[in-house]
Amino acid sequence: KSDFIKKVISVEEDNFNKTIDQGLKLLDEVTKKSTNNIISGEDAFKLYDTYGFPLDLTRDIVSEKGFTIDEDKFDLLMKEQRERARDSRKASDTNAWKGENNLFSDIAETEFCGYENNECTAKVVAIVNNGERVEFAGTGDNVLLSFNTTCFYAESGGQVGDSGVIENNNLKIIVNDTQKNNQGVFIHSAVIENGTLSVGDEVNLSIDLERRTSIRANHTAAHLLQAALRKVLGTHVEQAGQLVNDKTVRFDFTHFSALTSDELKQIENYVNNAIFSGIEVISEVKNIDEAKAMGAMALFGEKYGDEVRVVSVKDTSIELCGGTHIDNTAKLGIFRILSESSVAAGVRRIEAVTAKNTLDLLNNYFNVISESAQLLKCGNILDLTQKIKTQVADIKALEKRIESLESKLASGKIDDVINNAKVVNGIKIVVSTLDGVDANGLKKMGESIKAKYPAIITLFAISSDDKITFSCTCSKDAIEKGANAGSIVKAVATLCGGNGGGKPDSAMAGGKDVSKLNEALETAYTIIEDMIK
Repeated sequence: KSDFIKKVISVEEDNFNKTIDQGLKLLDEVTKKSTNNIISGEDAFKLYDTYGFPLDLTRDIVSEKGFTIDEDKFDLLMKEQRERARDSRKASDTNAWKGENNLFSDIAETEFCGYENNECTAKVVAIVNNGERVEFAGTGDNVLLSFNTTCFYAESGGQVGDSGVIENNNLKIIVNDTQKNNQGVFIHSAVIENGTLSVGDEVNLSIDLERRTSIRANHTAAHLLQAALRKVLGTHVEQAGQLVNDKTVRFDFTHFSALTSDELKQIENYVNNAIFSGIEVISEVKNIDEAKAMGAMALFGEKYGDEVRVVSVKDTSIELCGGTHIDNTAKLGIFRILSESSVAAGVRRIEAVTAKNTLDLLNNYFNVISESAQLLKCGNILDLTQKIKTQVADIKALEKRIESLESKLASGKIDDVINNAKVVNGIKIVVSTLDGVDANGLKKMGESIKAKYPAIITLFAISSDDKITFSCTCSKDAIEKGANAGSIVKAVATLCGGNGGGKPDSAMAGGKDVSKLNEALETAYTIIEDMIK
């Protein structure tokens, strides 16, 4: 037991270190791509949500490099996440109410015939209208209905409930959703479009077959996906939740880090190989002991009865599952992963599409590519990549020319500013705003002046509608007399509602309140003078 625990601890430490390293790598990439020394709220939130970096930690790390964080956007994303969690809890509470309310407590368990049948004849057992049991309901009423038997699958195991139509003579009812309570009573949420329905009536039930077919395909895809994950990532992968509807399959699973593009490609290929092989999907009822002997996978912590439904795809997947499935993997058409993301610590999520939804996705991709080719005047879409490369190269060349011209214009202004610079204790102090340069140009300008003048301090600023970027450089002589670029930009940025810092010879910072810029620059003289007196 001791050796086993040591191995577990060792694995978890490796996983933890790997996650931290990936987070630091992302942080390094984010700071390199930033042009205004501000980390976006989206990037800060990804560091928190995917790699477990608290905002305080990220703030401390980036402030040492002279960066700030768009905390307003980060707070907004956090709020949206909390709202999603709250909505999820509300939905869970609603389903729990459906299972525990006493409106259907006296009704016998519904017989489900939907594995074999897409339609059936059934007797109305109960009608609920406006929260009360009633004997009949008519046109326009929103009702909950139960029958002695049904072909409508009730939401369970991550598979959504069926929709469809109920008809009889002049009666037409649209079923929007199907649930079931703790007693196994199927509850159909419906709208009576035309006619009158009474308890005891016999009606014809028909599921939306096209929708059910898509759901079946996506549910079978979930099984193949789990098999692929365990094959590519390892047998530590376990299902942590799923949602199967007619549009997508969403599968949550245990894993310690984000998946690489190569891993995602291997998983996608594994599922598609199973599809292209046209393997029969067999659903059968087995004794629980027989199912275990077959090696069927079960959900951890789930309680199963003496008899269980086993869904197997030869040499690929075998699971205990009460959901509906297609009869051959070929009917999935093609499987395509849409996204992979973090749900919680140690839990990842993959969303994917199959069959017609994959075709729709590919058609959308093709339309975007075709439109892009037209905009770039590219006659053959196969030449689009080369056309884009040429355009990017042209844009970069133009950007360099613009940067060069802006630098010359700024240099002309700088000469005037330096000639009129304030001198304190033998050190020139240059404080000014600049136009026509970005954050990178701002820094280059300061470094260029510092290299040219042995006794100088520069503090430059650029501003837009909602943010300020400061850049400060201090020459060697200035530092020897007490100047510190990091302290200067931090003090000035604070006056504008921002933060930042850096090294004694070079530092950058960001501010939020543009209206305070001129006042902050005036105060900068006093801050600098106090350092070098």
